[in-house]
Amino acid sequence: MPETQPTRKRGNFIRTIIERDIAQGKNNGQVVTRFPPEPNGYLHIGHAKSICLNFGFAADYNGRCHLRFDDTNPIKEDVEFIEAIKEDVRWLGFDWGKYEYHASDYFERLYQYAEELIMKGKAYVCELGPDEIREYRGTPTQPGRESPYRNRPIRESLDLFRRMRAGEFAEGTRVLRAKIDMASPNLNMRDPVVYRIRKQPHPRTGDKWCIYPMYDFAHCLSDAIEGVTHSLCTLEFEDHRPLYDWFLDQLDVPSHPQQIEFARLNISYTVLSKRMLRQLIDEGVVTGWGDPRMPTIKGLRKRGYTPESIRQFSEDVGLAKANSIVDMAMLENAIRDDLDPKVPRLMCVHKPLKVVIDNYEESRVEYMKAPYYPNDPEKMGYRQTPFTREIFIEQDDFMEDPPKKFFRLAPGREVRLRFSYIIKCVDVVKDPRTGEVIELHCTYDPDSLGKKPVGRKVKGTIHWVSANQGVPAILKLYDRLFTVPNPAGEGGNFMDYLNPSSLEVVRNAVIEPAIKDVGKPGARFQFERKGFYFLDPEDSTPDMFVFNRIVSLKSKWERIRGGAGTAHTK
Repeated sequence: MPETQPTRKRGNFIRTIIERDIAQGKNNGQVVTRFPPEPNGYLHIGHAKSICLNFGFAADYNGRCHLRFDDTNPIKEDVEFIEAIKEDVRWLGFDWGKYEYHASDYFERLYQYAEELIMKGKAYVCELGPDEIREYRGTPTQPGRESPYRNRPIRESLDLFRRMRAGEFAEGTRVLRAKIDMASPNLNMRDPVVYRIRKQPHPRTGDKWCIYPMYDFAHCLSDAIEGVTHSLCTLEFEDHRPLYDWFLDQLDVPSHPQQIEFARLNISYTVLSKRMLRQLIDEGVVTGWGDPRMPTIKGLRKRGYTPESIRQFSEDVGLAKANSIVDMAMLENAIRDDLDPKVPRLMCVHKPLKVVIDNYEESRVEYMKAPYYPNDPEKMGYRQTPFTREIFIEQDDFMEDPPKKFFRLAPGREVRLRFSYIIKCVDVVKDPRTGEVIELHCTYDPDSLGKKPVGRKVKGTIHWVSANQGVPAILKLYDRLFTVPNPAGEGGNFMDYLNPSSLEVVRNAVIEPAIKDVGKPGARFQFERKGFYFLDPEDSTPDMFVFNRIVSLKSKWERIRGGAGTAHTK
């Protein structure tokens, strides 16, 4: 873990367990955690929370965190996902050092553990098909029925299992099942499948294996082999904990880790299901796993989020024992809080409306002194912003017939230009065909630079850019992907709640020329009155600046909901 990352000491129930174990001398006072992603997709913000927890606890107690890929299903796994996961973990600021593992590293050892179960009379080869196994398992209110193969002789099951490994049988014809309790109220304990036949090459082991362990079997044993002390899982694995412990209790394993469950992270206005995220990609709603609207770490990085903001968000969310939905505003506020003190300000007009200042000399150029960082201008420096006769302002900053509390520009009204003069609108030019306002004519008060006007109040201040010295830019205005807080839980198809305005591309934006001095690819800025933006290093060219909006200065969704930043229990 980088030295620059602060150690977190916020109290929670997992920290209480760890500190109690250390005080009692359990595990010789060691803390070993693991982050165990399945390499069948890209990591999302929910995984980021787990990464921060596992690596964070290990660092806090001078332990270690393993990165282990649970690659037990060769059908869905890909080297692409493995490399992407490693990139994401590193980007978040964590380093697993030499402790990188794969469940496939243990395939031979896991197989031997499976034979041990058979020889102890704790597992058997079953020839029921998948549908029959489900039927025999029963329901939460009705006990299951024993397989007709449950009591076959140990020698016979061992022979069949070895022949399964040798590839004699077709997929779906035989499985190895643990012999536990078909009447257990926990369905996971009703003779779960331990191994199944998959005649599919594995990304790391090739064609060596045609049988593969199930996740529940490989997961706990991999933890035990590696000496993991605290196996942190999300709440959906709570019902799997008895099975986790059962496997470890039946077998001669080097250690017995403790599984501890915490509430998974759910965020409003998005989905975190890999199936749903893949559907968004397959149906062309987004461009891929790295689309900036996606809740993937790759997407957040592409949008311009910082690892510091995601780590702080994970800390702010905290740990709970009940599932809840965290408001997206918490994540948005984390990036605002992170960027506000450390990114420079610039003025950028998104949708330009031309303003001609009639009483300003046509060839004159003044350079207005504007701080990059208003909170500490002397330390962080200034930029020189050219002021000319023709400027651009935002279309939204002018109304021909404004309401009472509109304090920006209107016919006969005055407004202050940021870091510059007060101007007054004296004429409006419209397109004769459409009636659209295409140009304003104004006058400026030459005595108003840096001064309050005498005898009159000017309430509004707007940003602007020189029309002939401004730099063209493309802005990608990203917004939330869905229009409702819980699209997966509203009923019906979650795709019905897509936000049609989740991406707006503005191609005629104009930014002040200081961008040429500070606009390095990957840089982040606050555009005055507009929000935080990321100069996309992939999409920008030397001739065109392309910015992704990370987040607005204040979310319209917060205004709609009357505040944000809360967690709603499901």
